[in-house]
Amino acid sequence: MSLEETTAGYPRTITLSSGTSIELRMITGADRNAILEFARSLPEEDLLFLRVDLTEPQNVDEWIRRIESGQSAAIAAYEGERLVGYAKLHRETARWTRRLGELRVNVSPHLRGKGLGRILTSHIFDIGQAMGLRKLTAHMIADQHGAQAAFRRLGFVPEALLADYVEDGNGKPRDLVIMSHDIDGLTEFVGTPLRA
Repeated sequence: MSLEETTAGYPRTITLSSGTSIELRMITGADRNAILEFARSLPEEDLLFLRVDLTEPQNVDEWIRRIESGQSAAIAAYEGERLVGYAKLHRETARWTRRLGELRVNVSPHLRGKGLGRILTSHIFDIGQAMGLRKLTAHMIADQHGAQAAFRRLGFVPEALLADYVEDGNGKPRDLVIMSHDIDGLTEFVGTPLRA
């Protein structure tokens, strides 16, 4: 299926196991203020490890430019009018990494553990497949055990541990874990029911 055909299925509404109704839609420039509000509502610990500081308007503008240029794709999750999560695929333009995408997922604390992150990941995998990507990676801090467990449940495996690779907001060095998964493998593993 082409990228246009895949993304034409949005927006769509899903219901979490908790009964919460969520609308999934492709992120566009119209989501700019909602992204800012979402990022500014996150706990300080979450903000420390965002690849891009989404509390800054110019960074959100650049983030959206990458989406509009086709270098990235992202799905937003809305609870009513409030953005409560997203899944983003970023791909490099270099020829030798053009089939590799980096997955970034973030969910509001009040909806964590309710399956939204897993559903967003499943949907963004379909988009990654339509973009022609073959493998996805996810980067996280070594002590983010919950995030690692969630990615393991989806079939991701640790590929590398980079000691003292990143710094937190206080300048303390932290280890970075890189996990990866073959796109075709996760699509089969996750299955149709998660795509709601």
